[in-house]
Amino acid sequence: MSAPPPPDLRPEADQLPMDWPRLAAYLAGAGLTLSLDPPPRQFAGGLANLNYLLTLDGAPAVLRRPPPGDLPPGSHDMAREHRILARLADALPTAPRSLHLCTDPAVLGAPFQLLEYRPGLVIRATLPPPLAGRPEIGARLSEVLLATLAALHAVDPAAVGLGALGRPEGFLARAVAGWRKRGLAAMEDGTAALHRDLGGWLERHAVPDAAPTLLHNDFKLDNLILDPADLRAVAIVDWDQGTRGDPLFDLATLLGYWVRPGDPPAMFEMAQMPADAPGFLSRADALARYAALTGRDVSDFLFYRVLAMYKLGVIFLQLGLRWRQGTTTDPRYAAFSPLGTGLLAFTHDIARGRAF
Repeated sequence: MSAPPPPDLRPEADQLPMDWPRLAAYLAGAGLTLSLDPPPRQFAGGLANLNYLLTLDGAPAVLRRPPPGDLPPGSHDMAREHRILARLADALPTAPRSLHLCTDPAVLGAPFQLLEYRPGLVIRATLPPPLAGRPEIGARLSEVLLATLAALHAVDPAAVGLGALGRPEGFLARAVAGWRKRGLAAMEDGTAALHRDLGGWLERHAVPDAAPTLLHNDFKLDNLILDPADLRAVAIVDWDQGTRGDPLFDLATLLGYWVRPGDPPAMFEMAQMPADAPGFLSRADALARYAALTGRDVSDFLFYRVLAMYKLGVIFLQLGLRWRQGTTTDPRYAAFSPLGTGLLAFTHDIARGRAF
């Protein structure tokens, strides 16, 4: 087995500083020892939660906390993530264990948790050079993604103490209503017709909730840590949106990032998954493979597909709104409003059968 790649860390000058001596004192009171030599380092990547590699009781661990500033209700929920990951590792080998939760914002400015560290390879928008251009790699990653998601959905929540997680009754109806409300609050000029048409379509084509499973709620390639030798999944990360609900919504979320040749520019501008590379399954074939792995009926999948894509478009509009309102000066946010609008236009085509 080849050695895992070194962690993808920010330059020290670019990382958001934390009061590490204060953290060390707090952890000492909890019976944990934080080493400050070497000092904690922030992982690169991502627009949301902050993650730091540190040494806890002589072993590497990850500190995870929300970003600074005002946050949407229910987002970046460290307590929810800790509740899931303190239990799920007992049934799902790809779930890293949460080691400690701190809900007191006086320690680091926000609630945070400490997690087991799983070294490995994280693939973001493009395949690294040793893997690029090889159809067997795209095929392998397709299978790993779908098999890992199927394994997650096979876990019995009650068996790991998560039988009361979330509110699965009415999950889909609440999602439609909630994302319509958020979309109207974040929409750009000229997008009202898209929101109206898509919201109406979702209400007319509503389907009943399937039997609930555990949901990751943002399952995609860069939320997997992979063994660099065989590309098997060694960890699923970023569980702060985890809940129980209809498993096809998790699949639809994954396929929302599953960019394919011929997709509109907005899909590529997300820069989330290299699923346009040789060997990756088409979205239709990925749906069929998940159905074969799980035995689930996917005949109503178009509803889930439209809902997940609508959610994705609204998320980028929300991010873009921060730029339009001047609450962030990060230049990456300037492109997010038009990107979100482009995703909604693509969703409109999907709803009308002009794309999948």
